[in-house]
Amino acid sequence: MYIKKILIAIVIIGLIVAAFFANFVYKAMLKPNTAFNNEVAYVFIPSDSSYEEVRNQLILLLDDIDSFDDLAEQKKYSTNIRAGKYAIKKGMTNNDIINSIRSGNMPIKVSFNNQNTLEKLAGRISTEIEADSISLLLAMKDEAFLADNNFNKATALGMYLPNSYEFFWNTSAEKFRERMLIEYKRFWNESRIQKANDIGLSQNQVIALASIVYEESKQASEQPRIAGVYMNRLRIGMPLQADPTLKFAAYQLPEYKNTIIKRVLNKHKEIDSPYNTYKNRGLPPGLIAMPDISAIDAVLNYEKHKYLYFAADAKRLGYHKFAKTLAQHNVNAREYHRFLSLQGINK
Repeated sequence: MYIKKILIAIVIIGLIVAAFFANFVYKAMLKPNTAFNNEVAYVFIPSDSSYEEVRNQLILLLDDIDSFDDLAEQKKYSTNIRAGKYAIKKGMTNNDIINSIRSGNMPIKVSFNNQNTLEKLAGRISTEIEADSISLLLAMKDEAFLADNNFNKATALGMYLPNSYEFFWNTSAEKFRERMLIEYKRFWNESRIQKANDIGLSQNQVIALASIVYEESKQASEQPRIAGVYMNRLRIGMPLQADPTLKFAAYQLPEYKNTIIKRVLNKHKEIDSPYNTYKNRGLPPGLIAMPDISAIDAVLNYEKHKYLYFAADAKRLGYHKFAKTLAQHNVNAREYHRFLSLQGINK
């Protein structure tokens, strides 16, 4: 009789323990534990985060943070934090959430264009990935890296080709730079390298000229013709006389900071700068802006013609009129200057 009571007690205790264990398993692993109404919430876990820092992000997203803590301890997540961007879907259990933030680092799309200085590019990228603008800028301007890869301060921006790329959010400044170098080398395939060689320009020179072409016209259909004008000038030793380079030179001077030059004047042609292509023959030391890929390919595939001049078309804004002679160009230029004057644009 006594043994029977003991066995019954053991069974009851076992059932109680099993019930507690089942409840633990249910709450920790099987019960949905999200507290938001959207279909998905995102968690950004910085590099070197502690469990406490991750927990602070999750508190507002979970119904029961204590049950999450228990399972995180059991699955050793609390001592194995991984940086990145992670998705937590509505209705996930603690087990689902831990699996997601342990191995579900999501790639993000990073796009950039028209970032005309390394400073602006670093600022733009820092809004998309974990690396801050200062670390990005330091990596971009690292002189040893630039020298090792045939760049300098004047040409460094040319390594960053405007496009959309996939990165993990926790990408470091150095990893971002390395990836962009890979993309740059991928862009410069055998075909493009051969075309650059055929026209007698280095890769940096192609991009420098492309930046001028791009600043002259955003119309991809017109860019090969404009590139052809500049190639004609280079071939005969004529100065490029590119107005965008004068603007670039002016913007380096204190008096032109925070200004917009809408009309190039004779005083701008007197600026003492290697980027003044009215005074200096040949290409400037580096690019003056971040060109679109269309402009780079326009230089590599420039249109063969006999035009030496072009002026903005007052009747088709955004396009240009081309001329073979200076006399015809002066007619086209005067027409556009009259248009600017009528608009009250005098500087």
